[in-house]
Amino acid sequence: MYLYGASGHAKVITDIIEAMGNHVDGFIDDNEALSELLGIPVTHGYEGQNPLIISIGSNKIRRMIAERLNARYVTAIHPQAIISPRATVGEGSVVMQGAILQSCVSVGKHCIINTGASVDHDCQVGDYVHVSPHATLCGNVTVGEGTWIGAGTTVIQGVRIGRWCVVGAGSVVTKDIPDGYLAAGNRCRLVKQYPLP
Repeated sequence: MYLYGASGHAKVITDIIEAMGNHVDGFIDDNEALSELLGIPVTHGYEGQNPLIISIGSNKIRRMIAERLNARYVTAIHPQAIISPRATVGEGSVVMQGAILQSCVSVGKHCIINTGASVDHDCQVGDYVHVSPHATLCGNVTVGEGTWIGAGTTVIQGVRIGRWCVVGAGSVVTKDIPDGYLAAGNRCRLVKQYPLP
């Protein structure tokens, strides 16, 4: 297995892969100053290495790389995550230690469900989403493509968060957020609108 990206996020995914009983054969990274990470070799161009996980935290960069490469992507789910048999996780996504995905949760492609995050029943998480450590999505929450849910955020049941939003750490989200907004606070308020990528 190979990881595209050789930084802190890649270290955590390496631990997950090893906890699953597998190993990382190598990293791919554009930084030519890197030759190894965790004692594993780093190369500087994609040459068909498979299977692959994009180990980069930025949602936009993960999407750009996924759209550029013709790779076979796999998932990495830590054995200490709790995953309902009725939950689905898309290709290239990573579910970290202590995360919980309840019944009928759908997680899209190339997502990060980070350490201790909780995603409750019937939530729909779009592609390229990052649910940060210890964030909580209550039941029936929808999170659009590319959105980043900050650490420790709570999203109340039934809320819809649009595409390519950023929700600040520690927020309490009680109302829908339109596409392309930075929102933050308790209660969460719209702060700034961004152009969609």
